Amino acid sequence: MQTRADDSARLSGMSASPHGVRSPSPISATQARRLHLAAQGLLARSRRRAGKSDVLAAIERMCVLQIDSIHVVARSPYLVLFSRLGAYDPRWLDALLEEGRIFECWAHEACFAPIAAYPLHARHAREGRSGHWSMKSAERTRAAHPDGMAALLDRIRASGAVKASDFRRRDGRSGGWWGWKDEKRWLEALFAHGELMVARRENFQRVYDLRERVLARAFPGGVPPLPDGGTMREAFVLDAVRALGVTQARWISDYFRTGSRLRDGGLDGLVDAGRLLRVAVEGWGAPGYVHPDHAPHLAMARAGRLRATRTTLLSPFDPLVWDRARAAAMFGFEYRIECYVPAAKRRHGYYVLPVLHRDRIVGRLDAKAHRADGIFEIKSLHLEDGVRPDAALAGALARAMGECADWHGTPRVAIGRCAPRAFRAMLRDALRSLR
Repeated sequence: MQTRADDSARLSGMSASPHGVRSPSPISATQARRLHLAAQGLLARSRRRAGKSDVLAAIERMCVLQIDSIHVVARSPYLVLFSRLGAYDPRWLDALLEEGRIFECWAHEACFAPIAAYPLHARHAREGRSGHWSMKSAERTRAAHPDGMAALLDRIRASGAVKASDFRRRDGRSGGWWGWKDEKRWLEALFAHGELMVARRENFQRVYDLRERVLARAFPGGVPPLPDGGTMREAFVLDAVRALGVTQARWISDYFRTGSRLRDGGLDGLVDAGRLLRVAVEGWGAPGYVHPDHAPHLAMARAGRLRATRTTLLSPFDPLVWDRARAAAMFGFEYRIECYVPAAKRRHGYYVLPVLHRDRIVGRLDAKAHRADGIFEIKSLHLEDGVRPDAALAGALARAMGECADWHGTPRVAIGRCAPRAFRAMLRDALRSLR
């Protein structure tokens, strides 16, 4: 009788013995990158205009969509979706949250996730996040302000959902990241503990409501039971590998921030059961892992039929680059988010967008959308070492910048510094040819 393990091995090009032992068939680093891009939805441009269902499908493919509020260009979750879908209506993301089809949680960091994954994340919050800074902060807040938090919860229970802006400061201080008013801290602590959830967002502000009210809308037939801890951890391993396409063991835990790094021996059981495929990747020095769902993509990559054709701008918080060690190993891309670095110490700019061209990250671009003036400013663009600044690259990058600028409602692209300097004229010529 043929087993699922045999089917997966056949599709992926690996041999399987009657005991389920697989002989790795090496793939190249380029093939691994393309498999990674395919899993993340970044391999090729969509052939049709995106719809609301595509936004949900993209989140389901990635499993989590990291949230960040910086908006010199589009806020990160919206930009991550644009990189995959092209022009789409950002209001669809807000609508999916309000409809209960996605929800907010602490995962890699603050993230949107598909509502079907709620039981996994709820179990993780109860069992596995005690060491995370968000939970530590929540525990300190509850210890210091138990009466205030209880009163706030009673108010929401009696009067309905609230925003932090519904409350006035009483200390005369300004806001900011580290100057939150008491109620904001209490709301965030109650959210971290799971007593409150985010019912919707208004102008990107969280609107908090009781967990039971939010879940009643999301699960009208009743909330599914939470899994046990072992089931949760296994599900997160499998989901992370599926989302990454191909990965080393040491990169898996970071995807959902589920604890210490995994070792290859810890995945033997899943490999033997055919629930993961173990492959050799040239130059890695460690095994790679592929979910059986991607066995057809793996076979296509090995046959040279998986082609990367997309050129796009990435968010600094895109899953492709949020694990710095993985980005360095996969793409040779050493990346640091410099918006948190003092201006005098920045090398490339405040909000630097990695530039994906086919199956390589070829540069980094510091951009700002001046919406009132209709200008998409490229403050600086640096190509990576070894990238050839030719007309083909200029054309592809000009198209990507133009599409991003149009989506922002800032159709005029203004180019500042370029490295190498000669590439600036090539880009300007390419942009003129598109208008």
